[in-house]
Amino acid sequence: MMTIDPQLVDQARLHLGGVSLFLVGMMGCGKSTTGKRLAQQLGYRFCDTDQLIVQVAGRTIPELFAEVGEAGFRRWESQVLAEVSSYTRLVVATGGGIVTQPLNWSYLHHGVVVWLDTPVEVLVQRLQHRHDRPLLAQAGTPQQLRQQLQELLTQRRAYYAQADVQVTVTAQMTVGQVLQAILQGIVGNTHPRGQSVKDARRIGE
Repeated sequence: MMTIDPQLVDQARLHLGGVSLFLVGMMGCGKSTTGKRLAQQLGYRFCDTDQLIVQVAGRTIPELFAEVGEAGFRRWESQVLAEVSSYTRLVVATGGGIVTQPLNWSYLHHGVVVWLDTPVEVLVQRLQHRHDRPLLAQAGTPQQLRQQLQELLTQRRAYYAQADVQVTVTAQMTVGQVLQAILQGIVGNTHPRGQSVKDARRIGE
């Protein structure tokens, strides 16, 4: 297991100033796995918006999609995100499509947003044996899965790109390496106490 430099963790804590971290990105990019480790490093709590929706709604994600469709699911998602965003010192793994709703950005901006930018080929490897993703339910072959993931990524890329920190995740990277890249991104792209670099410059002008 990779050891993270304690000084880097301390610097990231200084830059965050207690504000929450929201991990965004495509399904399969590793938000939950990475988020749990990140929370441990920072001394934060971890939560997953999909898991919270299941708890609150009393239904699985596929059941919700079947009952209320994607639009209905997105309303549940926004309600849960609104609640979560009122807290501090959280690492939040979000659903892949959460960035597509303009309302959600008003909640995401309560914290620092990190995009785990993962190539489609890596996503295919991770998701080809999973059957719990409603938006990929029609993908019966790896080729169809690749096509659907590429279409979703194309639709969402501009939204993901609004994140404060972008980390490119390759197939060869360990969770520890992704973790380190996130911490370095926080230190390099935010002002101490969670203020963005561009906002800090504006204040200093």
